[in-house]
Amino acid sequence: MILFNATNLSGISPPTPLDLDVNRDPLPNKDEVAMILLFFLLVPLIYVRGILGADYHERLVLRPLPPASLLASFNFRSNTSLRSFEQQNFRYFPRSLGQILQHAHTRELHIRFSLGRWDAESWGARPWGGAREGGTGVELWAWVDAENENQADKRWITLTNALSGLFCASLNFIDSTRTIRPVISFDPAGDHLNTTKADLHLLHGTLPGEVVCTENLTPFLKLLPCKGKAGISSLFDGHKLFDSAWQSMSIDVRPLCPTTQEDCILQIDQTIDMVLDIERSKRLRSDPIPRPVPQESLLCDPTKSYYSHEACFPLENQAEPAWSLVEIFGKAIRGQCPLTEETGPESETLCLDVPHEREVYTTAPFAERKDNGGFSRCWKLPANELFDLELPTQHMNVSAPLAQPPLYVDRSFTGYGQERGGVQALLTNPSPTNFVEFVYLESLPWFMKPYLHTLTAQLSSGPVDLQEQWTFEDLIRDMYYRPALDRHRGTQLEVLIRLPPDSTVTLSYAFEKAILRYTEYPPDANRGFDIAPAIIRLTSPIADPNSPVYLRTTSLLLPLPTPDFSMPYNVIILTSTVMALAFGSVFNIIVRRFVGADEVETWNIKRLKGKVAARLQLIMAKFIGERKKKE
Repeated sequence: MILFNATNLSGISPPTPLDLDVNRDPLPNKDEVAMILLFFLLVPLIYVRGILGADYHERLVLRPLPPASLLASFNFRSNTSLRSFEQQNFRYFPRSLGQILQHAHTRELHIRFSLGRWDAESWGARPWGGAREGGTGVELWAWVDAENENQADKRWITLTNALSGLFCASLNFIDSTRTIRPVISFDPAGDHLNTTKADLHLLHGTLPGEVVCTENLTPFLKLLPCKGKAGISSLFDGHKLFDSAWQSMSIDVRPLCPTTQEDCILQIDQTIDMVLDIERSKRLRSDPIPRPVPQESLLCDPTKSYYSHEACFPLENQAEPAWSLVEIFGKAIRGQCPLTEETGPESETLCLDVPHEREVYTTAPFAERKDNGGFSRCWKLPANELFDLELPTQHMNVSAPLAQPPLYVDRSFTGYGQERGGVQALLTNPSPTNFVEFVYLESLPWFMKPYLHTLTAQLSSGPVDLQEQWTFEDLIRDMYYRPALDRHRGTQLEVLIRLPPDSTVTLSYAFEKAILRYTEYPPDANRGFDIAPAIIRLTSPIADPNSPVYLRTTSLLLPLPTPDFSMPYNVIILTSTVMALAFGSVFNIIVRRFVGADEVETWNIKRLKGKVAARLQLIMAKFIGERKKKE
C-alpha cells in the first residue's frame, strides 16, 4: 500500500497542459498515457489521505461508578483554520452552525442541554471539572462582537432565534428578562486578539424549565462528520440517553491561536456525558417493567435478629456487576470513524477506567494498551467490524479511585407564605488544609426581588475559633449586583467568597414575590416557576489554569400568588348572560309591532263555529269512506 504525505489538495499543482504541436503525432505515446493514468489514480488517493489526516478526534471514556452505575463520556473535536472559516470553506466544521455564528458575529459559543442531578457524594468530582456541564434545562453564553450594548443585544437575539431552529429548542424565549452580563464568573476559553477584546460582549441566558429530549439529540448528531453511522456516535440511542440518571450535552466553539493570527484555528468540541444505571439499562426494551428480585436470588444478612424465610435484610452486592456495550446501549460500535487518526494516542477511540485486574473481553483480539497508573486501558477500534466490550461478574479487592470534589453545594428555599421568602446556600470545603476561593453567581427573574441588605454569610461549621473570628468581610471578598427592572431584565448577583479549610458557609438572603398579570402566567401556573441554578466557578486552588472548575446547583421551584383562573370564566358567562338578556329585550321592543285594541277586528263566533264543524264533517266522511273500502 502506497501512502502519500499530503493533507489537502490545495498544494497540488495543476497538470501541465499537453503540447499541442500540429507536427507531432496526434496519438500520445505510451509514456504520456501512463502519466495521465497515474495522475487520475493518484488524485483520489491523495484526496482520501487528506481527509484521513485532518484534525478530527473522538473518544469514549467508560468509568464505573458506585454502587452500580456507569459514566459514559463521549467527546468529539474537530478543527478548521480561521481563514477557511471566514471564506465559508467548511469541511468538518458544520456549515449550519458556522453560518449562524458568522451572521450573528459570534466569536465564541457555549451551549448546554442538561437533565438530572450529579450525586457528588457518591460519584465524586464531575467529568471535565464541570466545565462542560450546564444547569438543568438549557444554558447558553457567548461572546458577541459589537460596537455597543444595543448592537450586542440585537445580535444576541439573532443568535438565540437561529439556534432555536437549529437545535429544536425554545432558545427564542431567552429574551432580555432571562439574559445577564456576567462580570467575574466567566472568562473566554479561546484566544482573542487584543484589538477585538474591547468589542467583545459576554451574554448569558438560561431556560431552567426546558425539557431536553430526542429532538435535541438529532441535530447534535447531524453536526458530527460521521453522523452516528460509524465510530462511537453509533452507540447513541435516545431511549438510553434520556433514561439515564444524569446527562449533559454540550457544544463549545472557540478560536485558538498558538503563535500568530495566521495560525489561528476554530475548534468545536461536542460532548455528551451520561450516568447509566447498569441494571436498569440491561432491561429488554420489549419488557421494560421492573420486576422484583426472585426470593432465591436475594442476598440476606443472617446476622439480623429478625432474619427468617419471610424477613430479609438485603446485603449490598460486593461483586462488580456484569455488563457489555450491547446490554447497556442496545448495540455495538459499528467500526471506527474513517476521519480519525490512524496512529498515535489520538487513534485510541475507546478507553475504560477499571483496574488492570478486571477481566475484560472483546469481540476479537484487538490491540489493547494499558497505562502505567494501573486503572485505565484503551483500544483502537477496527475499521469495518463491530466492536463490543464484555465484563463478567467479578469480586475485586481494589477499585479505580474517585476524585474528591473541591466543593459541595446545596441550595434551597426558606420561609413560607405568598408574599416573601428566602434563599439559603450551603457551601462546604472538604479539604482539611487548603482554602477555597470561588465566585457564586445567581441569575434571578424580575418577579423575584431580593433584598440586598439581608445578604448574610457566616460559618455554620468548622473550628470554633474560625467561626468566631471570620466575619462577613472575611468571607465576602468582592461583589457585583445589578438590580432587576420589572419586565425588562432580571437580577444579577456575583459574590467572590473565600472559604477556610474544613468548614461550611451559609449564604442567605430574603426576597419579595411580585404579582404578575394574569396573561403572564404559564398554563401550569399552580406548578410554580423554575429558577435557574446557581453557577460556581473556582478561582483557587486550580491545578490547570486552562481547565476551569465549575459547579452548578439544582434548579428551584418558586410558587407565586396564583389567581383563581375560574373567575374570568365566570365573569365571561355572567357578562354574556346579561348581554343576551339586554339585547333580547331591546330587539323585541324594536321589532315587535304594537296595535291598539280598537284596531283589532272583532271575531265572528258563529262563522268560526261553522268552519270548525265543516272541517270535522270532512274528516269524518273521509274516515268512513276508507273503512267501507276495507270491508
